[in-house]
Amino acid sequence: MSLHDDFKPVIAVLTMHDDHRGFRGNHQNFLDIIQTGENMGYQVYIVTVRDLNVSGPTVKGYTYNKGSGKWTSQSFPLPHVLYNRIPYREDERKPSVQRKIEECMQAGIELYNPFFFNKWDLFEWLKKSKSTQHLIPHTRRMRSATTLGTVLRAFPYLYLKPESGKAGKGIMMLKFQEKERLPFRLRIQSSRKSTTYKTATLAKLWSRIRRETGHTPYIMQQGIELASSRKRPFDLRVLVQKNGKGQWSVTGVGARLAGSRSITTHVPRGGSVEDPEKLLTELFGEETTTALMKKVRSTSLTIARQVERGSGHTLGEMSMDLGIDDLGEIWFFEANAKPMKFDEPQIRKKSLERIFQYSAYLARQSKR
Repeated sequence: MSLHDDFKPVIAVLTMHDDHRGFRGNHQNFLDIIQTGENMGYQVYIVTVRDLNVSGPTVKGYTYNKGSGKWTSQSFPLPHVLYNRIPYREDERKPSVQRKIEECMQAGIELYNPFFFNKWDLFEWLKKSKSTQHLIPHTRRMRSATTLGTVLRAFPYLYLKPESGKAGKGIMMLKFQEKERLPFRLRIQSSRKSTTYKTATLAKLWSRIRRETGHTPYIMQQGIELASSRKRPFDLRVLVQKNGKGQWSVTGVGARLAGSRSITTHVPRGGSVEDPEKLLTELFGEETTTALMKKVRSTSLTIARQVERGSGHTLGEMSMDLGIDDLGEIWFFEANAKPMKFDEPQIRKKSLERIFQYSAYLARQSKR
């Protein structure tokens, strides 16, 4: 087979077996991936860790049968590229899963998305470079009431976040107002609403926090007063992916406005999808907004390169949450190694196509 630019690798989307549904993960997302790949002329299928046997010539995979409207399994050729969409960290961490991924890489299969990120690691990687360290709010691991008290005195507005969180789950907001009768105020977010717990002492606050966090490792992070619209803060969601030349590129920038009673901007928690340029123009005017959007794009690429360097692995995509404060400064909150679907149709379409453009690049590289 000649390896010029029209070589189309076989691509398998990797997930976990599921007794009821065949395989885990967002089936609608998988269907979009398959349809995009097929429209672009690629052979693409879903494979579970259990069925991925690299020693045989073929693999049992799943595809969507338009006629019956069902997922069906059949034999496929071994993939050139594995697009890792294992949906849960606890699955990805299993030794059996790690071994399987290792086997695939030893068999010369390229891996797109090696693993989930951990929040603490991300901050550590970004702190190592002069180009990114100023973007990070003050962040420390939450280990004891004493360290929490110390940080609160320096930064009386904090976010407490699980190190391995997803979609805003488990995030709490903490404010310390020294002059109040009950100076500690903790906002705890459940699936739809948030409750506020007020107390006079650090010891009581700590036991309430421990009740929420259990044994989950948490970080504490300086709260940033975000730019807001209609009294609701918003942040930017940026999707960065490698393109067909293997270079980092911004696929799109969206804005998420916090729900009226939510402490995060996540859409499942009442947040809404907005146009970033519109929100920023309301606050900063057109000229500043144009410059800001340019800066957001270049900053996102700088972050992606530094995260990749820090991780020591080849990465293919990430989404990131960036905040802009009242002064127009950009802040980095987090990055996700396996981006969720973007609701903006033009970003969504481009993001699906990029998966295949970069996979083709990866496969060409490995053949050289």
